[in-house]
Amino acid sequence: MTLPSSDSNLLSTNDPGHTIEKASPTKKNDSTLSLAETARSSKKDEIDFLNAKLANPLAGLSHEQLMEDGKAFATRYGLEDLSELFKKGALVAKDPLAFEDLSLLTEEEKQALREEVSNKWKQPKMLYYLVILCSGKSSMDESVINGANLFFAPQFGIEPRGGTAEQNSRNQWILGLVNSAPYLCCAVLGCWLTGPLNRMFGRRGTIFITAFFSFITCIWQGVTNSWPHLFVARFILGLGIGPKSSTVPVYVAECAPPSIRGALVMMWQTWTAFGIMLGFVMDLAFFKVPNTTHITGLNWRLMLGSAGVPALFIVVQVFFVPESPRWLLSKGRYRDAYESLCSVRMHPIQAARDLYYMNVLLEAENEMQRHGSRFFELFTVPRNRRATLASFIVMFICGVNVIAYYSSEIFADAHFSQIQALLASFGFGAINFVFAFPAVYTIDTFGRRNLLLTTFPLMALFLLMTGFSFWIPESSQARLAMISLGIYLFGMAYSPGEGPVPFTYSAEAFPLYVRDIGMSLATATLWFFNFIIAITFPRLLGAFKPQGAFGWYAGWNMLGFLAVLLFVPETKALSLEELDQVFSVPTRVHAAYQVKALPRNIKKYIFRMNVPDVPPLYEHERAMQGMSTDAKTSMKTV
Repeated sequence: MTLPSSDSNLLSTNDPGHTIEKASPTKKNDSTLSLAETARSSKKDEIDFLNAKLANPLAGLSHEQLMEDGKAFATRYGLEDLSELFKKGALVAKDPLAFEDLSLLTEEEKQALREEVSNKWKQPKMLYYLVILCSGKSSMDESVINGANLFFAPQFGIEPRGGTAEQNSRNQWILGLVNSAPYLCCAVLGCWLTGPLNRMFGRRGTIFITAFFSFITCIWQGVTNSWPHLFVARFILGLGIGPKSSTVPVYVAECAPPSIRGALVMMWQTWTAFGIMLGFVMDLAFFKVPNTTHITGLNWRLMLGSAGVPALFIVVQVFFVPESPRWLLSKGRYRDAYESLCSVRMHPIQAARDLYYMNVLLEAENEMQRHGSRFFELFTVPRNRRATLASFIVMFICGVNVIAYYSSEIFADAHFSQIQALLASFGFGAINFVFAFPAVYTIDTFGRRNLLLTTFPLMALFLLMTGFSFWIPESSQARLAMISLGIYLFGMAYSPGEGPVPFTYSAEAFPLYVRDIGMSLATATLWFFNFIIAITFPRLLGAFKPQGAFGWYAGWNMLGFLAVLLFVPETKALSLEELDQVFSVPTRVHAAYQVKALPRNIKKYIFRMNVPDVPPLYEHERAMQGMSTDAKTSMKTV
């Protein structure tokens, strides 16, 4: 790429004779920067330039130039019959909120643009159908195994309780391995197939393939005849779970309008919670199904097989929803991309605006293709490294998957009957689903970082409460009540906090040019931790007893709190430039600032004391602090 010659701080790596004009901050024997320092400075400036250009490539263009470009775009890509529409779309794309002053727009078009702001949830039914359909088959597989554990483990000779200490230890590891198999596959293989599958088959094609894998392997699980056989079937299931978990949030983001993009992407987590709840429903529905003459364990086989039914609905219906317009643009299918956008927008002017701007961004990204490894730049470029660290932390172990996978075992250890254990597990699933809804509002008002800092200590407290309740005498009804209450309170804290934040945070923390590879790494991290939890918990439960096992995960939650406090910046409602500024603050500076601010925040927000504000860390915060109260109110209203 060629960098603007007008910026004296930018150095083209193709021009070794060009030196940076900015003076070195320290005195050196040599008046010029060393070659290594020059290269580092050049790389940083180049990345800053990339992100600034991607922030708004239309900035600085006149109305006449925009209209000419819009018409040329329509002519170039076989949309001549829509030339006038794309002239308008290009004008609106530069500043979507300044449309009232554009005389070229009709009153009908202006009204459609007004309603984007005044009634942002008024969207075509196709958009909501797309979101619900693609997010629906999320985590039913995670909870049906919960009830099935009670039955296939003794049938396959891996009962984790009742044998000798050596037998119990062996069986606990095997049970954990069988349960964790899909997440092992996701971490080491499934998530890394996302890119190739999306490039070859598109978003819909990838979702179709992964849903088909999920359907086939769920049925396969139901006809297995040994634990190694079940392990293989569940491992292959990861090929359905991994790429889909990375593709659906991206697909929804590419189809959703900006005003509700965050909330719609979050539907993935909401319907994940619904899938977990539905899995518990299936466990209850098939609990009393008896064996037949030729089939032993028909109940658990139906439980595992039932998780394939939602996947079958997706397989049948996914091609009734439009393909991602951005993917269609990348394949040169501009007419199809326009029609796709028309099906998920209320008016053609919105579709023309969004298609034109998508194309501008795509051209800017293609122009800025880099020669280095984008994966390694996640760690070698300081701004990217901080985003990678923060995304890694928000995918942290919190303990919820212990309950999603093993709540029936936990309740059985508390001396619930099998049916009581499943009913209590369903209660957790229902709470997890219901309390996911508040996050649609709080994630964009309270903030990602604040949600984590608030809920991690609460989750630790409720895990301790659950574990300590196992010391209540078995004969007491209070034992059952307190164990259930601790788990339910944990679900209430998790669902609006650590539940929705990871995918949302990871999708916005990375710069655009490494966002896809960054998201794949973050998703693989999530599934790797799921694998660790699933494989270790049965043995942890046997070795540490419930009190120690829950205490162990409570400790990890407190470590998570400290990691978020020190290393995870807030990303709520920040522009690309502001995100670059946030992640450009050195890690040690951010950590030191947060340690200094913590006592003041505890006094202010917990003890409600009147304490002086700590000076802001970021430039945009200083600008907000300097604004008048009326201006802040006006900005929040807009």
